Amino acid sequence: MYNALPVINVFSRILLAFAPAFLVPLAWAWFLDARGHAAVWAAGFSLTAVSGLLLWGFTQKHRRELQTKDGFLLVNLVWLVLPAYAAAPLLFTVPGIGVTRAYFEAMSALTATGATAISGLDALPVSVNVWRCFLQFIGGLGIMLLVVAVLPLLGLGGVQLYRAETPGPMKDTKFTPRIAETARGLWGVYVALSVACMLAYRWAGMGWADAFMHMCTTMGLGGFSSHDASFGFFNSPAIEGVATVFMLLSGVSFMRYFIVLRRRSLRPLSDDPEIRTYVAVLAVSIVIVASLLLAHGGYSDGVEALRTSAFHVVSMATTTGFASADYAKWPVFAPVLLLFLGCFVSCAGSTGGGIKLVRMVLLVKQARRELVRITHPRVVNPVTLAGMVMPASVMTAVLGFMLIYGATTVGLTMVLLLTGMDVVTAFSAVIATVNTIGLGLGQVGPSGHFGVLNDLQLWVLSFAMLLGRLELLTVLVLFTGHFWKK
Repeated sequence: MYNALPVINVFSRILLAFAPAFLVPLAWAWFLDARGHAAVWAAGFSLTAVSGLLLWGFTQKHRRELQTKDGFLLVNLVWLVLPAYAAAPLLFTVPGIGVTRAYFEAMSALTATGATAISGLDALPVSVNVWRCFLQFIGGLGIMLLVVAVLPLLGLGGVQLYRAETPGPMKDTKFTPRIAETARGLWGVYVALSVACMLAYRWAGMGWADAFMHMCTTMGLGGFSSHDASFGFFNSPAIEGVATVFMLLSGVSFMRYFIVLRRRSLRPLSDDPEIRTYVAVLAVSIVIVASLLLAHGGYSDGVEALRTSAFHVVSMATTTGFASADYAKWPVFAPVLLLFLGCFVSCAGSTGGGIKLVRMVLLVKQARRELVRITHPRVVNPVTLAGMVMPASVMTAVLGFMLIYGATTVGLTMVLLLTGMDVVTAFSAVIATVNTIGLGLGQVGPSGHFGVLNDLQLWVLSFAMLLGRLELLTVLVLFTGHFWKK
């Protein structure tokens, strides 16, 4: 049988690496919460660190090089267990939250989904909102990438973890000779853009606390806010403009930014067909929604309609989930379009969720190829991307992913309908969680929250967030019998 102890040994080190994250809300509690909750965050740090030390001690004799199978198990273990540790302090700082809602909130944060089960955010201690948002910063690019940069120093390979964690179909692509260097480069770009984002928010009028929190959730494309009204609280075109720019940047592959810096050229961005499609889809969608708002949405000012359209289209398409208005009240085509965009617009290698645009580009090319073959059966017309012929293995993986994606969406929706949920809320809640958008329609729309759902529904949607964050196959492979055979 499969021996999981070496994986648990590595997981113990990840727990130790995660423990210092509790010091961030501890610092905010110490200075801004009158030290009232500092003990809770200190206890969270201690619990996580001690658990890591104990697991490390019990499994120290079982160290070995990680295999591909180990990587998949470790990634799932991290994303299942870390939310439990992250949720523990919420039980003592958020009145009446309960275990289910606390775990849901932590899972939503670490997967950068942004679906909240908490109301009254404005009244929460600053440290609680900082914790929620900081978790999205950690989860945005993937906590595993941070660990991959450290594992080689511990004598453990990181390629298997990188393959299991990296979103998109091009998992075998490496841009530096060593995977650890790639991971550190990605995090370097991520941190640099994050600092710029926070300073831009401060310049636009946010206080330092709000600037830090919304930087975390903008760069992580998570969408959590410290206010129930989200960006409607600020009512500021400048702040919305900053958010739009950095959401746009975060929706692009951070690998491309890394290559731009290494080559000192913008050509890797301009030559990328996925990025060109990304810009084109967003531009067309912004114009369509703005036209609808002017014609039927109660907007008379073209500039305001365009600004509102741009903010919400970019927010939903990049799976962030910020809102400055109740888009559910717009002409019905607009909110449905926003949800649809959230399913596929983010680029592979970005902090966004969903199918990823490169898969949609390949699917469209495959469909066009089949249409050509109907009339010209003997024509040689391979699927290409950026001038390269896509191997059959990539196309098979894309088609298989889409089949499982569709089946998962339908299956989870049917489960929620079985619990008594209405069809609009059920379908949009699944779309919002599997694609890590965070906002849906009905009870979970921009004017509602997931806290109105019952415990069973929240557990189903927590699983949906796990599936979406790890792109389905990484999770579902654990349910196959051959995975556990030696």
